Amino acid sequence: MKVKKLLQTILIIVPLAMAPAARAGNVVIKAKLDSTHLLMGRTTALHLEIVEPKDAVGRLLISDADTLTAAIEIADRPKGDTTDIGNGRHQINRDLILQAFDSGLYVIPPIRYAVDKEVDSTNALALKVIPVKVDTTQEIIGIKPVEGVPYKFFDWVPQWLIDYWWIALLVLLLLAALLAYLYFKRKNVNPLKPLHKRLPPYEEAMQRLEALKARQLWQQGQEKAYYTELTDILREYIDRRFSVNAVEMTSTEIIATLKANGETKAVDQQLAMILEMADYVKFAAQKPLADDNEVAYQRAVNFVEQTRPVVAPEPASAGKEVKS
Repeated sequence: MKVKKLLQTILIIVPLAMAPAARAGNVVIKAKLDSTHLLMGRTTALHLEIVEPKDAVGRLLISDADTLTAAIEIADRPKGDTTDIGNGRHQINRDLILQAFDSGLYVIPPIRYAVDKEVDSTNALALKVIPVKVDTTQEIIGIKPVEGVPYKFFDWVPQWLIDYWWIALLVLLLLAALLAYLYFKRKNVNPLKPLHKRLPPYEEAMQRLEALKARQLWQQGQEKAYYTELTDILREYIDRRFSVNAVEMTSTEIIATLKANGETKAVDQQLAMILEMADYVKFAAQKPLADDNEVAYQRAVNFVEQTRPVVAPEPASAGKEVKS
């Protein structure tokens, strides 16, 4: 058996090594198989690429028979197409549809193409025909047609996609990166920037109020900027503290919502005064007095202080003695 396999290998390698390569002349012909492995009874395409002068009249030196070799048949000869490639030359693409019904390793001899007295040849190709597995334990009922061969999932994948899978993978990665960039840009988030833990609503609001006071905006004649930032601090505090979307609400909607909340009902009037004054400054171009600005700030501090979450005291230890 080893000698037989060695002889088969030599019979394949020697013709391939001796096959003439496509030369750079007036006529060039190349051949390529869709796949070098063929399931017995299935078909595969042999692609021929011919480059020649436009005015040339060439022909394939293949007989009209329906076989390339004793084991490989020509099942179909689809019509080719011609493309102008410039410099007075064109390219002809033709296919031969091959089919085989005997398993084994075969050599497809060089295919010759003639233009006048010039003849060029393709390289020789190897084709391995794989037998169909037959379950000999089952009773033979009938011969299944070739179409009955079990379908494989990757049979639908084009050969070019298998050959250049890395390009498809690169395109998918670039597309994923683009979608991620657009998503984070829309969210105004930098995924590469380290995240810092946000302070609780009360601590954050008090820090921002103190920073606002230190900037002395209204003392510099920037009353509109002062009231805009003051109300923004309160809106974000209400949003985080009471899960109320105060950032998107009007002043009237915020007050109506807080009146229905037991925790804020007692201090909603202070907030109403702040929002009313802010609306006058921002939309009616009113210029409040210095005392009004101070009072608005203090009311904001009072509102945050009086709605501060109450921390429940820790229960006394069971074993701790209580003095009378």
